[in-house]
Amino acid sequence: MLYQVETKVFNQAVKRNIERFPERFRFQLTKEEYDSLRSQFVTSNGKGGRRYMPYVFTEQGIAMLSAVLRSETAVQVSIKIMDAFVEMSRFLASNALMFERINEMEVKQLAFQKSTEEKFDKIFHYISEHEESSQKVFFDGQIYDAFSLLVALVSKAEKSWFWLITMWI
Repeated sequence: MLYQVETKVFNQAVKRNIERFPERFRFQLTKEEYDSLRSQFVTSNGKGGRRYMPYVFTEQGIAMLSAVLRSETAVQVSIKIMDAFVEMSRFLASNALMFERINEMEVKQLAFQKSTEEKFDKIFHYISEHEESSQKVFFDGQIYDAFSLLVALVSKAEKSWFWLITMWI
């Protein structure tokens, strides 16, 4: 249907040009694959059946088919494939520098990520091996740090502030 030719003509064109269709261009379905595909589509209950499993075509096989079939549709598909190939080549050539720069940035990013992970590993290793200092020293302007320590100390207290204040009074 894609090339608007009968299945018989299609199969004959492939058989006559079999050297153009290596296994990476076309392959035969297994019975399980065929049954799976068949169950996904409405098929007739006709008697008979297939004597052999059908062939399926890869992207390269579809392109090759457009070269061996003689229908007007096949000719148009072949022209479109060639146009797409030329356009893709132009795109790759005109953007080669950009692709190279992206690759360089990716390499730099990976190196930076690795060094950052190593630094974090060192920090976490140091923290796990060293006890937190029990005595704190605060410098002018470190109000938040001092307040954080005070809150931590209060939260560790076993008796309430109210009890402590009433004891002082």
